[in-house]
Amino acid sequence: MSEFLKILKKNAMLVILVLVYILFCIITKGGIFVPLRFVFLIEENAYVFILATGMLMCMLTGGNIDLSCGSFVCLSAAIGGFMINNWGCSPFVAILGMLATGVVYGCVLGFLVAVVNVPPWIATLAGFLAFRGLGTFLLTSYGKNLTFAFPEEFRKIFKGTLLSNNKPGEMNIVVIIIGLVACLIVIAMISLSRMKKMKKGYEVEPYYMTFLKLVIISAVVMLFSYKYAMYGGIPVTLVWVIGIVLIYGFITSKTTTGRYFYTIGGNAEATRLSGINTKRIMFLAYLNMAVITVIASFFVVSKIQVANSELGRNYEMDAIAACVVGGVSAYGGSGTVLGMVIGATLIGVINQGLTIIGVDSDWQKVIKGLVILGAVVFDILANRKNNSTK
Repeated sequence: MSEFLKILKKNAMLVILVLVYILFCIITKGGIFVPLRFVFLIEENAYVFILATGMLMCMLTGGNIDLSCGSFVCLSAAIGGFMINNWGCSPFVAILGMLATGVVYGCVLGFLVAVVNVPPWIATLAGFLAFRGLGTFLLTSYGKNLTFAFPEEFRKIFKGTLLSNNKPGEMNIVVIIIGLVACLIVIAMISLSRMKKMKKGYEVEPYYMTFLKLVIISAVVMLFSYKYAMYGGIPVTLVWVIGIVLIYGFITSKTTTGRYFYTIGGNAEATRLSGINTKRIMFLAYLNMAVITVIASFFVVSKIQVANSELGRNYEMDAIAACVVGGVSAYGGSGTVLGMVIGATLIGVINQGLTIIGVDSDWQKVIKGLVILGAVVFDILANRKNNSTK
């Protein structure tokens, strides 16, 4: 029983996510369970998943954050819209221009944080204030509408439906098959990982927990597959999000550089004395954050098809919330991409459920704030208990 409680505590946020979703299913009388809501869950919160992957890397280095990412979404979109609308650039050239802007900003920010030793929250607070002003300046330079429209060609790259049969409500068998293949891949990967750990003599979770994990993951995959099959196809946004999440999952768990982010957060001085270039890791964390912010801006403007001065407002808070709720330590050194995904999904479900039942936007912020506070308190108490038992 103690082992079960230990595992349950380790997966507390996943359990909470399931319970919250069931609660909203009951309150909305199944309104949150229709196929279209599954599409909205990804498309409306794509920026959260993407920004949170970058925020995760920053927080791992010692609880550092980036306050400028929301405003930089605004500036990035304004630059892309300016290039398309006023310079006549193609969407592809605009994308390259936006990415180049992200690389330049990331290099400057990384230099300030890693080399000059400016505290990250101060360096990014400057961007938080400046970038929205710069974005608004671009938006008002050549027009009075404070918006730049993006063409359909841009939208199709990041939004739309794959394998669409154009018949919502009719089963798309191809999507179901893809879901089954995905389940088989997940089962194979988890099983092989377990066997490798056992072969090397590492501690592994009980068989029943591995089996239960496989059942739950397969059920979730097939649920989404069924909903998307009934909707008519797989959202392009979902493919992008999964790709980004898998890349960062591989970096943090399978690469030496990824592990350095954890060691810096655990003990930066010991990491430096062991010969690891901590300045390079900090530089990479903020360069990565700037580039991933530009990528998030692609999905935001493809959803609303315009750039405006309100774009990206409070996005940095959503990204931080997803990380904290997903178990990323506010002190750095611990947290996973999977946990971040769970946190982002929980935030998305809360947003969607509260919107469906008509809760005022101000009260939605209050509820999300309480959720974040609860997650931090839980993390502190759990760490305190673990330290006391050592």
